[in-house]
Amino acid sequence: MQIPVPQLGSIRSLVRVGAIQRLLAFGALIVIFIFFSLASPQFLRFGNINGILIATAVVGVLALGETFIIITAGIDLSVGTVMTLAAVMTGAAVTNMGLPIPVGIAAGIATGGLAGLANGVLVARFKIPPFIATLGTLNVARGLALVISGLAPIYFTSTPEFNRAIMGSILGGIIPGASIPNIVLVMFAAAIVAAFVLSKTILGRYTYAIGSNEEAARLSGVNVDAWKAAVYALGGLFAGLGGVLIAARVNSAQPALGFGYELEAISAVVIGGTSLSGGAGSILGTVIGAFIISTLTNGLRIMSVPQEWQIVVIGVVVILAVYLDIVRRRQQL
Repeated sequence: MQIPVPQLGSIRSLVRVGAIQRLLAFGALIVIFIFFSLASPQFLRFGNINGILIATAVVGVLALGETFIIITAGIDLSVGTVMTLAAVMTGAAVTNMGLPIPVGIAAGIATGGLAGLANGVLVARFKIPPFIATLGTLNVARGLALVISGLAPIYFTSTPEFNRAIMGSILGGIIPGASIPNIVLVMFAAAIVAAFVLSKTILGRYTYAIGSNEEAARLSGVNVDAWKAAVYALGGLFAGLGGVLIAARVNSAQPALGFGYELEAISAVVIGGTSLSGGAGSILGTVIGAFIISTLTNGLRIMSVPQEWQIVVIGVVVILAVYLDIVRRRQQL
């Protein structure tokens, strides 16, 4: 079975343009970091840097799954509420049912995977536009989270080891003075796995092929519907992992939390250079984009910029990133 690939010149062009975009994103992150460091002496404090890392962890994990979906020229608006549903399922399993913590974590991740698979079936099998299908799943997940939780948060007060497992620091006992929470290490581990899947596996190759030219992939014998469903399911697994992480971060499963996280995840993916038109993107770029979002938000908060203006700034950054993507696409034609 042959996987449809662009011509050699196009491949080199895409690789070169992608590398330039990642370099620009990284350069922008450095500039933002230097600016806030000079603007406020509190920015460089270890506690604040740690806060940026923790804030990046949840959005970063959500964005990893979103990267695969956007590369296929799709979109998933449900990752925020699916994350919430996964957190509630984790809380219900660990606290309400008294199941072992690994089982609760597996339940949360599996919940995300099932929701992602449902999205994939709706998009691939029933040909519902991704925007509409995932918008519907967004509301379903949001409603189920409220129903399962009984409209009330589920606290992990009876299982403090759950919070310690994720918000504790294994580095603290190995490297003196290092107290980077495990949640950050989980994000980087997830990024490594995502990068391997995207660049070294058949799922990753088909992800690019479908996003580059879905019809050509279909005519080459690729079961586009099945692989597209697999991509959405993978995105759901990352959303489920995000649910486990945010539950540990706030030490509770908040059924109303998570709405709006999908926009931050999509923003991180776009800022990192993944094209909304599909066929191009990278995990490294997404991680950089997630750090740009969290660093901007943190720096503006330290400078006492009102929250409404923080949202405006992030929106402007996303618009600029999308515009740059459009310019790149025009130059490739």
